[in-house]
Amino acid sequence: MTESSRNGKLDAPALRQVLVDLHEFWLTSKGAELGIKPNSGFAIVAVGGLGRGELLPYSDLDLILLHDDMPAERVSEVADGLWYPLWDANIPLDHSVRTVPQALQVAAEDVTAALGLLEARHIAGDEDLSSLLIGGVRQQWRNDIRNRFSDVVAHAQDRWRRAGDIAHRAEPDLKNGRGGLRDVQLLNALAIAQLTHGMGGLRPDSPGARPQAAYTRLLDIRTELHRIAGRPREQVRAQDADEIGAALRIGDRFDLARVISDSARTISYSIDVGLRTAGNALPRRGLAKLRRSPLRRPLDEGVVEHSGEIVLARNAIPSKDPGLILRVAAASARTGLPISASTLSRLADYAPELREPWPAEALSDLLVLLSSGHHMVDPIEALDRTGLWGRLLPEWGAVRDLPPRDAIHTWTVDRHLVETAAYASSMTTRVSRPDLLVLGALIHDLGKGRGADHSVVGAELAVQVGNRFGLWPQDVQILSDMVRHHLLLPQVATRRDLDDPATAEYVATTLGHNRVLLELLAALAEADSLATGPGVWGEWKASLIGELVRRSMRHIEGAPLEAPEPLTPEQLAVAAEAEYAVRLVRADGQHTYDVTMVAPDQSGLLSKMAGILALGGLRSHKATAQSHEGKAINSFVVVPVFGSPPDAGLLRQQLIAAVNGKLDVLGRLDTREKESPIPTIATVATQPGAAVALGASAGSTDPDVDGAGHPKTAVPALFAVAPPRVTWLDAPGSGDPGDREALLEVRSDDRVGLLSRVAAVLERHGADIRWAKVSTLGATVVDIFSLRLAEDTDEARTTIAEAIVAVCPPPQPKRDPDGDGSSPGGATSRSGVPIS
Repeated sequence: MTESSRNGKLDAPALRQVLVDLHEFWLTSKGAELGIKPNSGFAIVAVGGLGRGELLPYSDLDLILLHDDMPAERVSEVADGLWYPLWDANIPLDHSVRTVPQALQVAAEDVTAALGLLEARHIAGDEDLSSLLIGGVRQQWRNDIRNRFSDVVAHAQDRWRRAGDIAHRAEPDLKNGRGGLRDVQLLNALAIAQLTHGMGGLRPDSPGARPQAAYTRLLDIRTELHRIAGRPREQVRAQDADEIGAALRIGDRFDLARVISDSARTISYSIDVGLRTAGNALPRRGLAKLRRSPLRRPLDEGVVEHSGEIVLARNAIPSKDPGLILRVAAASARTGLPISASTLSRLADYAPELREPWPAEALSDLLVLLSSGHHMVDPIEALDRTGLWGRLLPEWGAVRDLPPRDAIHTWTVDRHLVETAAYASSMTTRVSRPDLLVLGALIHDLGKGRGADHSVVGAELAVQVGNRFGLWPQDVQILSDMVRHHLLLPQVATRRDLDDPATAEYVATTLGHNRVLLELLAALAEADSLATGPGVWGEWKASLIGELVRRSMRHIEGAPLEAPEPLTPEQLAVAAEAEYAVRLVRADGQHTYDVTMVAPDQSGLLSKMAGILALGGLRSHKATAQSHEGKAINSFVVVPVFGSPPDAGLLRQQLIAAVNGKLDVLGRLDTREKESPIPTIATVATQPGAAVALGASAGSTDPDVDGAGHPKTAVPALFAVAPPRVTWLDAPGSGDPGDREALLEVRSDDRVGLLSRVAAVLERHGADIRWAKVSTLGATVVDIFSLRLAEDTDEARTTIAEAIVAVCPPPQPKRDPDGDGSSPGGATSRSGVPIS
């Protein structure tokens, strides 16, 4: 006997069991009285709550009176004797009278009826007759699942569309919403069809534990909801939440909301995996049986795509590769493909902790993930549901499923942080430090749920997080200041007089006259508002913050001009070796290499050198281009896409061939990009289960968007999240017009061979590249070129800028990253205004 039953009140599980026992006892007794006995040709079969053995206080009683083609008069007599006492007792009843063939016919024609009959359970009478129905329905379900699977998915999506997503609803529908009780019952139906393993999947020590535990929690909450409301209610309303939380010893309504969100997200993840697994497991027919197994296409070191999912390569060893978790997540975000459940389980079991501070490669993969727009949501959710996200970011536990304290917020705090990072990723080309922007967006509210000012607590946590990520001390300070002051601009802009010079001076002084910090906070304020809820960001707020930023910038000194770094003795030594030389050595990271390339100085070298590295499967993270005594000495920090880098001797031969015109580098790059192993929507949509993997989510009427209106389909690699921006800055020269130096800054999302393409544009327009500094921060490149222009006019600069924008990845279709209705992308003039 439980403590609650000793106190005179049954707890939720005990109450359900008592209701089941009472109804079974009455039905068995009444059935015997009516002649519903073994071998009588009659049987009482329960479906719904009684069929599952989990009857709630005000649930309908779903019964089938089954008969073996008995005379109509006898059937009517028995049915009336069974139904009328229940009606007289005001028990809500959903009933039917059928033979086994009739019931099977209904199940074959109606998906809802079939799902209900899969839960059927014998109560009284002829057990052989019940077994014939139950066995027949299940066999029919298994035989027809290939033809009915699309209807099953459509049925679930229609239910989600009507009821919404439980995890993010103020008054969630526990039964029908996405992540609710019906979804677990659907998982069981797929298991009966032998397409999934039913309730397995999540690790016992992961957040939310197993789906069965989440199901039980929601069922207990629904039981108390019925008892407290005194009626059959499925939505948890605010006026009942505190009482439900107290009855279940959960806490107040905020604690209850957190439990509901956690449980629903666990079930949502499980149903996503279950539907995807079931879709891929559908039996093939006809010529499809003769097709070869889908190919495994490499995406990154140790990461491949197989059957529309991200999986580990056969030679991947998670126990020896701590960075594999982030490479898997980044590949999922870049391609829009889900991570295989078995891959997540294998990583959770064997992947070790990343050493602190993180290696640069791990931070780079995290930045790629956070720069992928709303495609980061699903991989982060998958990592979180399997305990991997908390391993990377232990501070996340305090905000996981934490409900907002005010109604203006749409999301739980953890989802709000992910949404903010997703919006911020469309603004990375606006700022000089895109890496700090997305990192700050991800952690700006990390201090919530800790009983103190979340900005102050969060700033302290940001130092802890930044040091773990391996940021430089000055970058850790900027990250901490971003979190501490992330509300500064909105509060000052909406509460103080912008015409008062002291207002802008106050902002500049508060931020230590740091230009980078100010521009980061401006972008973060917009991303934070967009992620809060509809209507929070608008023209009025944007104009106020924009004006405040412009006025504050006047109180901050201009940014220092970029300058080339001096050549190292090692680079000079390589230049002295031969006319053409390539040196490739391993750098600090496990998969990072330093490359120095030397050739006689001439136009077009930077484009050719960068293109040769891209053709060799090497991604450039940093690059510098300089010259010394008639030789071009260009250095690169590269990471192989997968495998080992090509031999330095081969790179030297290709460099010589490119310089002599025997190798068309740009032509090869175009061909390589078209043959890229990264799948797009066109290649995924034809695979089994693709409709499920890429289909609609809760609240959506568009199959290509989820409940929040974000795209759900895989995105081609050539589409950018942030629009490209090109900015010209004049640098002081010697006074001689021919010696005048022009600085060009290019910010763009990356693509295969982008540096080679941009350099080729400059060289094609007669610009002499004196030196260059290139950085790839996650998925965003920030390139600085010092140029001597053949014709230095505004018209010539605009032409060059437009040509550079043309070789950058175009923004995603139908997206407006700036939120201002303008066309995404475009170059900028000296003032930063987009050039049409």
